[in-house]
Amino acid sequence: MKLLISRPLPEAVLARARARFDCTLRETTQPMRAEELRGALRDYDLVLPTLGDAFSAEVFADVPEPRARLLANFGVGYNHIDAVAARAAGVAVTNTPGAVTDATADTALTLILMAARRAGEGERLVRAGTWTGWHPTQMLGLHVTGKTLGVIGMGRIGQAIAARCHHGFGMEVVFYNRSPKTPDLPARQLASVAEVMAAADIVVVAVPGGAETHHLIGAEAFAAMQPHAVFVNIARGDVVDEAALIAALQAGQLGAAGLDVYEFEPAVPEALIGMENVVLLPHLGTAALEVREAMGHMALDNLIACAEGAPLPNPV
Repeated sequence: MKLLISRPLPEAVLARARARFDCTLRETTQPMRAEELRGALRDYDLVLPTLGDAFSAEVFADVPEPRARLLANFGVGYNHIDAVAARAAGVAVTNTPGAVTDATADTALTLILMAARRAGEGERLVRAGTWTGWHPTQMLGLHVTGKTLGVIGMGRIGQAIAARCHHGFGMEVVFYNRSPKTPDLPARQLASVAEVMAAADIVVVAVPGGAETHHLIGAEAFAAMQPHAVFVNIARGDVVDEAALIAALQAGQLGAAGLDVYEFEPAVPEALIGMENVVLLPHLGTAALEVREAMGHMALDNLIACAEGAPLPNPV
């Protein structure tokens, strides 16, 4: 079967794919262009896409009888794929849950600590050669241990973040989730996003992307935050109204922010770049070789199952 892999992947994953399929690998790291998306559906049996490969309803409408049987997404988030349109066209969609949980949670902790303790600002100070030495009131940040963590979205990743913060830093945990959850640690579920934003010293967003969560965090949510609080997003960029975040930071409605994702990435607003109290990472959430290999092998498990007519391990 003909397989299109949309972006370079770890060599171990590519070797396994080539041993099993007639593979075409796009060598560029950029998302597929419009004509490539349509060609993928028309000319290949299977496709392994990833973030930014925008299989929209319009793309499916232009290929009413696709050859492709499966889009095996490389990543847990699949808001770049219109799963409803895919299903209507007879194309299955899978993702890679589980493989990304710990790495993404670790990145959330990185952002929490960097933003709370002003680590990015401090490193810039040292690299610029303007640090004049230690003193008792130098760069005072937010002490993390014992604070209250607010988690928006208590799925696998949200619970992994909460466990790290509770067990590692003695944090009290409050959370918002659309459905009732009973995490395996002390945590209180609150009734709204705003209640969590108001109660927490540190807020982490860990909901899936998509139409249901677009701009879930906006001006009203930021207005509820405490002025010393830290806001972290490791979910999807468009879950946050970026303009509202910038306005809230400029108004002092929160103390700092740590971002690994952006509403229009890779574009990052100059306003955020210019703020010393904002930590900006280039979507590093799962950027570890063993994690990316695990994601690739999970995607291949779905592709092989589809080729063999077996149940898909990770349908969305």
